[in-house]
Amino acid sequence: MAFPMVTFLVKNKKISSVSKNGENIMPISVIDLYKNFLPKTNCGDCKQTTCFAFATFVITEKYPIENCPHLDQKSISKLHKQLKQQYASGKWLKKDPAKDAMEWAKSRASSIKIEDLPAKIGGRTITVSNEPAHELPYFSDIVIITDHDITKIDGTKVTLYEQVFIYNHIAQGGHVNPTGNWKGFQEFPNTISKIKSMIDHVEKPIAARFSRKTDDLLSEAKKIGGQDISDKIESPDLSIEFLPLPKIPIRLIFHDEIRTEAIDADVKLLFDETIVEHLDIESIMFLSERLKQLLCGNEC
Repeated sequence: MAFPMVTFLVKNKKISSVSKNGENIMPISVIDLYKNFLPKTNCGDCKQTTCFAFATFVITEKYPIENCPHLDQKSISKLHKQLKQQYASGKWLKKDPAKDAMEWAKSRASSIKIEDLPAKIGGRTITVSNEPAHELPYFSDIVIITDHDITKIDGTKVTLYEQVFIYNHIAQGGHVNPTGNWKGFQEFPNTISKIKSMIDHVEKPIAARFSRKTDDLLSEAKKIGGQDISDKIESPDLSIEFLPLPKIPIRLIFHDEIRTEAIDADVKLLFDETIVEHLDIESIMFLSERLKQLLCGNEC
């Protein structure tokens, strides 16, 4: 197992912090812990492979320092005091990108009142535990937004990344309604760096999964609220419109494989021109990938 030694060597500086009682506490790095406290025998009694691995987990993931049976009680007490403050400050702790992103997105949306959400993003205001909440359709499900949390209607948690997505939608939602003017992803500003990802990670996998299986695609689409609109659009084998969020429709255009002409199956996602009023480009990508996941499950 590899450990981020270079990171900690670079950061191995003596930077003092001040406790509430005015006492100077020196943050302890992985190298400090390894060199000055641990036996360096790599005995494995702590259930880690090496002493350096143990030090890394203690500093970055709050692994209990007392799990090293070769430390005396005086050293453990001293380390507990230092590590408690260090953990509280977040210094050298391993970051959780999903949690960091969620906190950032939540802070963006914090100024928006629950009562303002119906006009902003659709859905309706309801009451949960005598407090205002927002009921928002999300694909074929419903999420409940309160001042504190986002859950599904059955009370189960929404994933961290879905919370990030919904909070970003709340923060950016621009009140505008769809116009019915459809555009490909590449037609929106600032999408150049994401076009390949849209093709390789969303459109191509869907096309491959449902090649010569048009009926299967329609069946899976209907499970998440998709509507067959093939009679409104000429040429493609199948056109489906989804409404993953009240003000954000998506169209999926499917051309099936033609073996006699050596033409592969093809999928193209189209978005209402107003989507950029409600979602940033990263959020559009997330929504597109979520659509793929719901359609394909583990098969693409």
